[in-house]
Amino acid sequence: MEALKFLSDEEVVKIHETTLHILSEIGYVWTHKPSLEILTGAGCTVKGNRVYFPPQLVEDSIKKAGKKVSVTGRGGATKTLGDGNLYFHNLGGARDIFDAKTGTRRVAVMQDVRDATRVLDALDNCHTITPFFTPQDVEGELMSLAMYRHALPFTTKPLQGPGVQYPEEVKYAVEMAQVIGNPKEVLTLALSPVSPLTIPDHEAAAMIEIARAGISFGALPCPTAGATSPMTISGSIAQQNAETLAVVILTQLVNPGLPIVYCGRLAMMEPRTGVSVWGGVELALASAGTVQLGHYYGFPVNVYGFSTNSHTLDLQNGFERGLNATLPALAGADELSGIGEMEAGVMGSYAQMVLDNDLVGTVLRARRGYPADDDAMALKEVTAAMDGSRNFLGQKHTMKHIKLGEVAMNKFGERGTWEMWERGGKLTMADRAIAEAEKILKEHEVAPLESQQEKELDRIMAAAEAELVKKR
Repeated sequence: MEALKFLSDEEVVKIHETTLHILSEIGYVWTHKPSLEILTGAGCTVKGNRVYFPPQLVEDSIKKAGKKVSVTGRGGATKTLGDGNLYFHNLGGARDIFDAKTGTRRVAVMQDVRDATRVLDALDNCHTITPFFTPQDVEGELMSLAMYRHALPFTTKPLQGPGVQYPEEVKYAVEMAQVIGNPKEVLTLALSPVSPLTIPDHEAAAMIEIARAGISFGALPCPTAGATSPMTISGSIAQQNAETLAVVILTQLVNPGLPIVYCGRLAMMEPRTGVSVWGGVELALASAGTVQLGHYYGFPVNVYGFSTNSHTLDLQNGFERGLNATLPALAGADELSGIGEMEAGVMGSYAQMVLDNDLVGTVLRARRGYPADDDAMALKEVTAAMDGSRNFLGQKHTMKHIKLGEVAMNKFGERGTWEMWERGGKLTMADRAIAEAEKILKEHEVAPLESQQEKELDRIMAAAEAELVKKR
């Protein structure tokens, strides 16, 4: 199916040209001296606390950057962004858990990192995993590293690294990845520039560390239109693009060819409250536009997918996440995030993870489209039905296309009659998902790490604690 365009080709070029103006004329707040030396050595200029990027350097860095990103799990499976497929992964970094059974929430702890990883490991349509929760029973300095360390034993799928901010986090994450394989193959890392157009010193240092280690990298700018970027979607996409490309430039100067995932996390401000809106259709439109722009450069693109501002498993939740995943999927996204996400990324739910796994199948079905070739036209089958039973139930053609997925087989939705629903106990999608999540937590087992690997991870975490907790 050909990707849908939400921006014209001319509008994409206009956004790119605006980005070049932002980077060369408005500049980027950047004060980290070692990285500024790298940038000025490549032709950038510095005035006050801002660095200015010449357009040709921007263009050259885009061309140099690696355009395919692969990550391999310890079970041997590899997913490659940019291979033409659409992959899904979960939200990363939620603070709270929604208990769908009781309708209450609580803060996440380390056991939830382990349990969430194990649930996601069991879900066929969660293709890669990101450490889900930010556990509140861990020192802040160790949180990102603890998330990664305690996710590793509970999945054999490709495990993407957590978001990092400091070079020390990069160093220890790379050491932990080495326990299960080549860090360049089993680890990806992400970092969020500060909107608008600012790189703190510690983030600049972390980017240099990532590039030197050769780890596939995604910049994750998270502007909020109307608050930390322009109120217009296209203006915010241009600023978001500038925030991403400045980071790409530094990584390519340090390590030309470093694989890049082009990411966007643009949300809108709710004018009545100032809250960041993850559920509105504007997020879906921004994500679709981000896909087009990233593909204009040749990058694989990761954007929001399942997202909502809802606090429970209600109608708003389902409508918002379905819409926000489908539009960027139809625009040709390479990877969509958000499995399990609730409350604009603040909260997650085990039942929501299970529901989203089901919803992925429907989104992939929509993206696949349908052919209109001779087999699909089914003239022979229509003739046979009209000359015989007047139905298509017994035809091989019918069974063939059921097996080929002509109809997306939703697991938790209600597709029977009222009488069938009554006999089944009048269960909702949420009821069925809650039961499935409980079953997975009770029964799903993951091949454990070797005892020596566990000991090595513990050693690395102890070293990180000795360095980081006393240092900051």
